Amino acid sequence: MPMSDNQQSVGIVAAQTAVFDTPLTLASGTVLSSYELRYETYGTLNARASNAILICHALSGHHHVAGRYHADDKAPGWWDNMVGPGKPIDTNRFFVVGVNNLGGCHGSTGPSSINPDTGKPWGSAFPVVTVPDWVNAQARLAERLGIRRWAAVIGGSLGGMQAMQWSIDYPERLAHALVIASAPKLSAQNIAFNDVARQAIITDPDFHGGDFYAVEAIPRRGLRLARMLGHITYLSDDGMGEKFGRMLRSGEYQFGYEVEFEIESYLRYQGDKFSDYFDANTYLLMTKALDYFDPARDFDDDLAVALRQASARFMVASFTSDWRFAPDRSQEIVKALVEADRDVVYAEIESVHGHDAFLMTDQPYVDLMRAYLKRVAEEVGA
Repeated sequence: MPMSDNQQSVGIVAAQTAVFDTPLTLASGTVLSSYELRYETYGTLNARASNAILICHALSGHHHVAGRYHADDKAPGWWDNMVGPGKPIDTNRFFVVGVNNLGGCHGSTGPSSINPDTGKPWGSAFPVVTVPDWVNAQARLAERLGIRRWAAVIGGSLGGMQAMQWSIDYPERLAHALVIASAPKLSAQNIAFNDVARQAIITDPDFHGGDFYAVEAIPRRGLRLARMLGHITYLSDDGMGEKFGRMLRSGEYQFGYEVEFEIESYLRYQGDKFSDYFDANTYLLMTKALDYFDPARDFDDDLAVALRQASARFMVASFTSDWRFAPDRSQEIVKALVEADRDVVYAEIESVHGHDAFLMTDQPYVDLMRAYLKRVAEEVGA
């Protein structure tokens, strides 16, 4: 979608770090005696602290949601097309917070961080974290920022799961939950994809049981394969066909096993790039958090009963070509919300972008977000 005069970037931004010395007990029973959360904010918190929005990131996301770090920065935040002045998540009206979750590799405490008990990177000793753990840590950050209640918590994919968990665990602390391209829990197929990706990393000779930092190694081959596999599932068949088809790089078969098709070149590029900046242990943690997410589990496997804890209003959106988290998974959430007698708006959006559509600018999607968040802004007087 072209940027008009009233749709600008948030400009140059800077990340901040919040240090927490109050112990945090994780779902696994492990206690983190202290930890740090890396975050960014955009816009201005109003006098009543009523206009704050939390953006929850997906598997490979982080706190850098919008803007650039310097004038020559070629890569804006991962949702820069959605967050900014005049954009659907309008920073002229909202105070927007993005946070890198615990276990991350972009500044928050995670496996590559120094373990205060050993003076060495946590590595394999870093505990498994869950979506409820992230929500509890985010709630503490909200308190630190003076935010008693979010106008909305928004997320796509794994981020949408966090928005759902917020509505259940802290019902009085958010007014709206926007759950985009998400699911109430992973299917067996999705768990299988995650395990294959983890095995690619774990069996890489450079993984060293998760303590590869000590030998200054990086399990690049495993990370590359994990990303390539994941990326295939984020795209749709039609989208890949439209962009790459069966195009050959040289125009002729080479009768070998090097890169010949354009789609092969693209996937290897994505894998190489990912292995340069993402931590292997963090990838394991994020996929395991996905596997474990199942809010109905604590409510006799009844999602409607789980969502009956919520008082927020919901917007649920899915995309027609998303086969990783297909529309029927979003419809399960909507059905449970209706059974729970909760206020919900649902949209199934036509798109060829597959699961990645929540990051794109399909016009019906942009219009939906803009209209819904305009209503939110009017409610809080923003």
